[in-house]
Amino acid sequence: MSTENELKGLRENIDAIDSQLIELISERARCAEKVADVKSKASENEVALFYRPEREAQVLRSVMERNPGPFSNEEMARLFREIMSSCLALEQPVRVAFLGPEGTFTQQAALKHFGKSAVAKPMGAIDEVFREVAAGAVNYGVVPVENSTEGVVNHTLDNFIESSVRICGEVELRIHHHLLVADTTKIKQISRVYSHAQSFAQCRKWLDANYPTVERVAVNSNADAAKRIKSEWHSAAIAGDMAQDLYDLQPIEEKIEDHPDNTTRFLIIGSESVAPSGNDKTSIVVSLRNKPGALHDLLRPFYENGIDLTRVETRPSRNAKWTYIFFVDFIGHCEDEVVKSVLDSIAANSGDLRILGSYPIAVL
Repeated sequence: MSTENELKGLRENIDAIDSQLIELISERARCAEKVADVKSKASENEVALFYRPEREAQVLRSVMERNPGPFSNEEMARLFREIMSSCLALEQPVRVAFLGPEGTFTQQAALKHFGKSAVAKPMGAIDEVFREVAAGAVNYGVVPVENSTEGVVNHTLDNFIESSVRICGEVELRIHHHLLVADTTKIKQISRVYSHAQSFAQCRKWLDANYPTVERVAVNSNADAAKRIKSEWHSAAIAGDMAQDLYDLQPIEEKIEDHPDNTTRFLIIGSESVAPSGNDKTSIVVSLRNKPGALHDLLRPFYENGIDLTRVETRPSRNAKWTYIFFVDFIGHCEDEVVKSVLDSIAANSGDLRILGSYPIAVL
């Protein structure tokens, strides 16, 4: 068989497979519409919940477990994430607030978690994202909580102290920073670099080695940095792929972060509790009474019951000087019997305990 005939046969096979895919995706979409109809009828006077974080996590995990290749598990899951996002939009588009402006890593995290069919709304500050969710103006919000290099985002933790919103999910995003310029930039005369303070910290060693004398100007976001250099011929910006594409910039150096595994964890905040998905994490905030051994008493029940702690953070309490509250993340769901027992023990020995949420561990 000649090469041309062989290619023709393969292309015909691809066309036939594409026809099957189109029909199967359409059938899935029709099924999603029926699900929406059933939920709407069952909810009667209450607001129907179309997006179920635990269900989506279970589907994506199942996709990754059944993936035969040659796509990687993550790539296959990303394909299904977009199909699920489009199907959900037929039921009811998810409205999501994120820390803006457009082009930020938080927007990238929101699209990674909810898919591109979600209606994303940029907000100017983290507390504005919390307010939008609490007021019901959006279904969910996306906020950064910690970076593998620079640690916790204190502003996010502080908002949980005063807000009634719940954590409904998490998403982890590998952060790659690029040194970007506009088409009007005179590269050899760069004297100023714009970026977010966290990005400067994550690229400190690279900047010290390659641009030690340039002025470093911290701005509200990397997207803001990207926008600013459009009108300055002597400036560059540190930002990611989304800002680069949105503002039509060019990289003169790529992946300049000091640590190649640089990752930021984002939280999905909403108003409802999330049912167990089978692989969950719980976040709590605890105010301790000021007494010897208080922290030991807080952590001991986790150790005694074999519960894995994934994060413990301390923040000053606003109620009294030199008193502190603790943010604790651990593996398990608050409906698990062993977790219930641990939380009851902590509540009996603490000044105040609040469950911020139990939610699926990040799949993507």
